[in-house]
Amino acid sequence: MTFVTGLDWGGAAHAVCVLDPGSGAVIDRFEARHDACGLRDMERRLARHGAPGDLPVAVERPSGLIVDALVAAGHSVVPIHPTAVKASRPRYRANGAKDDRADADPLADLLRTDGHRFRPLTPLSDAIRALLRGRDDLAATRLQRANQLRALPESFRPGAAAIFAEIDSPIALAFLERYPTPDSAARLGMRRLASFLARHRYSGRRSPDERLARLRAAPQGLAGPVEAEAKGEVVHALVAVPGPLVTRILDLTARIRDETAASEDGQILMSFPRAGQVCAAQSLDELGEDRSRYLTPDQLAADAGLAPVTRQSGKSRGVSFRWACNRRLRTALTCFADNSRHACAWAAHICTSARGRGCRHPHAIRIPGRAWLRVLRRAWQDRKPYDPILHGAAKAMG
Repeated sequence: MTFVTGLDWGGAAHAVCVLDPGSGAVIDRFEARHDACGLRDMERRLARHGAPGDLPVAVERPSGLIVDALVAAGHSVVPIHPTAVKASRPRYRANGAKDDRADADPLADLLRTDGHRFRPLTPLSDAIRALLRGRDDLAATRLQRANQLRALPESFRPGAAAIFAEIDSPIALAFLERYPTPDSAARLGMRRLASFLARHRYSGRRSPDERLARLRAAPQGLAGPVEAEAKGEVVHALVAVPGPLVTRILDLTARIRDETAASEDGQILMSFPRAGQVCAAQSLDELGEDRSRYLTPDQLAADAGLAPVTRQSGKSRGVSFRWACNRRLRTALTCFADNSRHACAWAAHICTSARGRGCRHPHAIRIPGRAWLRVLRRAWQDRKPYDPILHGAAKAMG
């Protein structure tokens, strides 16, 4: 490499620092505006110091437009965790101040001195990643709107939020749209509710009598007619939001399933018991296509947050939960481990044994999740689907 570069994110501009890899002297320091012209100027200025392939760039945030631009230009982008940058900040200034322009220097210097400890960013599947990120964003928005929609009726009419389990389900939204205020549901009886449920083709587990009893058992709201009418109008407005979100989430889910089923790696991950298509897509998105990314199963377990952290000093030794990890990967793998116990006796035995030792459910799920990691990594490395016959431990459990 010719020089090393550090880039610190900013809102309207990004700080860039170029260092000599031998002496650590500052060769160049500038700011790049976050627009098309600023990114082009940054590339031209970096090109003065060498070819993109010989000019690695250290960043804290391993995603976004500027990272995509650097990768597209041919730079080797090296993510460095913000915690590592924060811990090294006292090496450069004692006052503990935080300055975006000054933080580009430690990034470049960490890459210069400890570059062998960090791995370059590996581009992952663009199609599946874009679909998953879009689905996650819509799901988060749906959850926010559902919480808001549940909190509003509870403030003046608790029964409307209690009659159905999920406030953003189609039948619950239809009920709130038809009966947004206490006065609108004043004459609601068993026959009228049964007619409403039949009209919306609802086939729930509870009868109309049970639904009506749940509605009437809720405490009565104390809002006056004017306040209730005003809040009913807000309920009407909020009801119109979750429906289209649910439709779009279902559309994206279907596209994710198609992309995963068409992928060779996706078929490998889908071959595991109860892995599913969306869960397999989430795992595939985080694992990527570079087989050399995880050299050992322990590295994968640590990155996935399924391996605890051991702190030992003298006679003191403690084991704690691993917070610093790839949380998306941990969510995908623990979801798979939780589902697998319903289809694999081996996974169910591991989870049951963990619960018998006093582990809580999340901890008990992570234990078979780490056990599955070794099998999953081997199938991923060998590019072969999961074969229960070759899985000796699962085969022994029958």
